[in-house]
Amino acid sequence: MNDEKDNRVVSRRRTLQVGSAFGAASLAGCLGFFDDDEQNAEIPSLSEFRGSGSLVEGRPAPGGTSIEDLPNLSGDLALYIGGGEGGIYYEFVEMLQEIYPDFEVHPTDNTSSSLAQTIVEEVDSGASQADVFWSIDASSLGFVAENDAYEPLSDDAVEAVGNSQFVGDDNAWAGVAGRARAVPYNTNELSESDVPNTVQDFPETGALQTMGWAPTYGAFKSFVTAMRLLRDDEVTRNWLSSMSEAGTERFSNEYAVSEAVANGSLSAGFANHYYAMRVKNSRPDAPIDLAFTEGDAGALINVAGALKVQGTQRGELVDNFVRHLLSSEAQEYFATISFAYPMIAGVEPVGGLPTIDELSPPDIDLADLADLEPTLELMDDAGVSG
Repeated sequence: MNDEKDNRVVSRRRTLQVGSAFGAASLAGCLGFFDDDEQNAEIPSLSEFRGSGSLVEGRPAPGGTSIEDLPNLSGDLALYIGGGEGGIYYEFVEMLQEIYPDFEVHPTDNTSSSLAQTIVEEVDSGASQADVFWSIDASSLGFVAENDAYEPLSDDAVEAVGNSQFVGDDNAWAGVAGRARAVPYNTNELSESDVPNTVQDFPETGALQTMGWAPTYGAFKSFVTAMRLLRDDEVTRNWLSSMSEAGTERFSNEYAVSEAVANGSLSAGFANHYYAMRVKNSRPDAPIDLAFTEGDAGALINVAGALKVQGTQRGELVDNFVRHLLSSEAQEYFATISFAYPMIAGVEPVGGLPTIDELSPPDIDLADLADLEPTLELMDDAGVSG
């Protein structure tokens, strides 16, 4: 599964989108989906918000603020939602629509980067169509924020986020699910101590005989961008060239890298953490585990997050929607369905992963990851085209 792909989300609610997005709301009302007096909100049991498999068994009940303790969602919301993981995320939106009969979401989906560009163009022209932008990466959120196409989220909307690095300046956006760069390794061939603490040491590490990466992947490009910002272009170019010369194998995506590690054709690789979790959840005995570098680009934690679009007339609803994305049920859903890192303190990551507080991510403004063009040029120069 690629981080970014133009994968349209198809739901039963899309069938109501006739004419304009908000014409659909009128149709829904005629069909009896709305109760004019009050909502009969019914919150499913916790099991409905949890995934299945070996990594999920025996988890404690999540902490944080429950949906039960939040204001009801009511009204129409125009949502721009990024591709890739957006399919999983939209399933949670559909659950919210089932819980709240008076809440109707009108989604537009594309790659996060394309939607970010669209939002900026629409705001600049005074014809904004979106109320909220749910991006799978912070760089797209940063692009919208840097172009002043946002309105600050309320303090109530962002206060549940446990790490200030995952909230944009001026409450421009709030992270709702995290993904950590990691080094999946084959436990039959390596131990955790064989994996270097910094990515800069990888080309010279003899123990890592066969490595894999996916240079076309959006997460890999963000990783390289982070290395550029933390070190410099020359160091990053030399690292890419050295890894390539060392025989690092190229894969189409990072799940394939993790599968190759588990199958023993690679000793280790570079991938977002959740791909190894997916392998382990379906194959509990697979010889794969994760190592994490410290304080460098290899330890980057990126986030999917939500942003209030400038010009929305539904700002209070957007704030409330974001609060629901940071509820205990939502965070449990993201942690156990997509194996993302939860953004609130009361929910544990799956499978014995170290918590975010136990990791050592670099001190970097995630919005700066939007500076992608120099990264692509540098990768081309290094012979590792994305």
